Amino acid sequence: MKAYLLAAGILTATTAVAQAETLTVYAPDYFTSEWGPGPTIEAAFEESCGCEMEFLPGDLLPRIMLEGKNTRADIVIGLNTDVTAKARSTGLFSPHGQDKGQLELPIAWEDDTFLPFNWAYVSFIYDATKINTPPASFEDLRSMPEDQKVVIQDPRSSISGLALVLWVKAVYGDQAEAFWSDMAPRILTVTKGWSEAYGLFTDGEAPMVLSYNTSPAYHIAFEEDETKKAAIFEEGHYGFFELVAKMSTTDNPNADKFMEFVLSDAFQSAIPMTNFSYPSAQGPSEWPEVFANLPAPDKAIFLSEDQAEAIRAEAIEEWRRALLQ
Repeated sequence: MKAYLLAAGILTATTAVAQAETLTVYAPDYFTSEWGPGPTIEAAFEESCGCEMEFLPGDLLPRIMLEGKNTRADIVIGLNTDVTAKARSTGLFSPHGQDKGQLELPIAWEDDTFLPFNWAYVSFIYDATKINTPPASFEDLRSMPEDQKVVIQDPRSSISGLALVLWVKAVYGDQAEAFWSDMAPRILTVTKGWSEAYGLFTDGEAPMVLSYNTSPAYHIAFEEDETKKAAIFEEGHYGFFELVAKMSTTDNPNADKFMEFVLSDAFQSAIPMTNFSYPSAQGPSEWPEVFANLPAPDKAIFLSEDQAEAIRAEAIEEWRRALLQ
């Protein structure tokens, strides 16, 4: 009897330790900010699992690669498909173990390691008070009046900037550098990241900025401003999928719980109005009305991680050469 009670006590103590073990999640700065989805998701997950979790903000892949097997992360959230080849090559990620049939995406999702938690279409957002006839294609964009400037992001430092050069490369192939040569006079500036670029746009420094087709939802919902719109291109738009993955180095029992939580309504419903993206496991009928009414392209352009990795260096170099002319 004493042995039974001792074993039960050990089991109870072990369970308590497992529940109390803090789940550490690496995430981008925007995700963990007070206006981002992090605080809402943290509170909801802690309530559902009876555990503690913490977000550690900052650069993701460079940090993971530097730390290697000594990383503190149990979960990494915020990578995207343009960098998963390099991430996967580290051997530091394990299968997500979730039912991909729950996903509501414009493409079929086959990846068993990286799980999308939200998505949007890379797009050019314009100010309708300054541009009466928005471009309806890349050909329209490259022939805009040179005084209608656009702000873009650097593909060497920005995931949205990288998505743009891959999008252009997917559309133009060997003619991508010629496109960038035509675009160069129409680019006001190239910023290091998205926030700086979008700030220049909202400050009125340029009538157009590289962003996502879901960006106008913020202005409509919180500013009652319907003058910020996405230009929809006939060639189709590059699909941008943000991902979550479990580290292979973790033995935290709450890591699997979090991966399952990502596809729950509690997580997914927090995404649209905090991250201003489409939730990955909810269809249009479940989105806030402002998202369901946003213009969207008929075609999604998507590169697998191998395709993206194969053309990345060339796409960036073509962009760099053209803008230096």
